[in-house]
Amino acid sequence: VFSTDRIIAMSFPSSGKQSFYRNPIKEVARFLDTKHPGHYKVYNLCSEKGYDPKYFHYRVERIFIDDHNVPALQDMLKFTASVREWMSQDEKNVIAIHCKGGKG
Repeated sequence: VFSTDRIIAMSFPSSGKQSFYRNPIKEVARFLDTKHPGHYKVYNLCSEKGYDPKYFHYRVERIFIDDHNVPALQDMLKFTASVREWMSQDEKNVIAIHCKGGKG
């Protein structure tokens, strides 16, 4: 996990067997609810798979970017506009962003 004051970069929040080597989704949700209650939004940049947004109180935005590929300009503009809007709503707001492996 990489973190600044307002940006958290992580690997895919997973369940089942994948949670042994990726972030367990329930632990990610617990961390965000504890450290940033009501002030976080999760950005899923993984086109390959998703998860139930209820874990994060439906504050999940999904942008479909294939793993190990450059995103389309339109997708990057959509992402940056959304982040800018979310961050400007409250100085306590943070984003948690991930792709599949957390390296992209």
